[in-house]
Amino acid sequence: MRRHSISPRPDWRATAQRLGFHFANMYGAPYWDESAMFSFSLTEIEDAIEDPSRDLHQMCLALAERAVADPRVMARLGVPEAHRDLVAASWRAADPTLYGRFDLAYDGTGPAKLLEYNADTPTGLYEAAVFQWIWLEEARGLGIVPSGADQFNSVHERLVAQFAAMGTAPRLHLAGMLDDVEDGGTLAYLADCAQQAGNRVQLVNMADIGVDVRGRFIDLDNLVISWMFKLYPWEWMFDEAFAVHLAGARCAFIEPPWKAMLSTKAILPLLWEMFPGHPNLLPAYFAGDPRADALGDHVVKPLFSREGENVTLVRGGRAQTTPGPYGEEGHVVQAAAPLFESAHGYAVIGSWIVGDTACGIGIREDASPITANLSRFVPHIIDG
Repeated sequence: MRRHSISPRPDWRATAQRLGFHFANMYGAPYWDESAMFSFSLTEIEDAIEDPSRDLHQMCLALAERAVADPRVMARLGVPEAHRDLVAASWRAADPTLYGRFDLAYDGTGPAKLLEYNADTPTGLYEAAVFQWIWLEEARGLGIVPSGADQFNSVHERLVAQFAAMGTAPRLHLAGMLDDVEDGGTLAYLADCAQQAGNRVQLVNMADIGVDVRGRFIDLDNLVISWMFKLYPWEWMFDEAFAVHLAGARCAFIEPPWKAMLSTKAILPLLWEMFPGHPNLLPAYFAGDPRADALGDHVVKPLFSREGENVTLVRGGRAQTTPGPYGEEGHVVQAAAPLFESAHGYAVIGSWIVGDTACGIGIREDASPITANLSRFVPHIIDG
């Protein structure tokens, strides 16, 4: 694994606008960054990232199986008691999953380490699946990268195939916060994938979803929502006023309710308990566990924090904390792992799982070792 400074394509910004990649700049700062790239050997991709990602996915499914059989584990995963039957029924019915993203620490040496699992509402999807592939094809033609360079990336094709495998309904509603440039862009991209798989689609703001007299979810046109992709976390869904209707609304969800068991950092100590010493896991404990005192350099993470908010990194006895609204739900303490570090910052690998298949990566780079919403997306190649 190496980082290279390279020349950006002269017209990449126009290409981004033409293709609807409207969040190539976010929060007043560059997000997409093709002034650099990361390169990997094929062995690194297959042995250090792809295979471990597949194994981590299977380990998470084993944890979900355990939680459904043990209410104490379900409670530790933060699933509210009122919705545990819904979650368990979804698991037992084998409701299909679309995608997720493992965030991995890997610097080209030693095994990749799981930092967290974005099992429910991961973003960073369009840029990983589509825009970095377009970059690769054009960069090869421009001589920016070697003509034989490849990329670990079949995410788009897998998404379309997974939507097709899920079957069809009269309409797929894709719900979330459409006014947010990143969420809206992700929803628009997934709507395109669903259409390519033969589905009729409708985008809807989460705030505009209502409930009819029969307890069914409806949109502003009073169309019944029988199949919903929601870019909206399950822990938020459970807190909404319409949560009392979730079990009886006769609506199929992507991601399914059972993903609520995995979309929390509570999986980190539970996976370490189930698979102690696994080379792709870091020692982790719930806050208050005396074993956490022996971790040395460590990270304290809220169970439901996003974009690196309210995370405290303790290294060499010095603490660095990010602000945010999370923490009341509890914390985990995880051993700190070295990230890929260069003069330009710290890089985290996002490894994409579509269905049950590890099929691509996206790399985010941040000036801080705590990856946050000002991180940059840097493309990658396989070179040799």
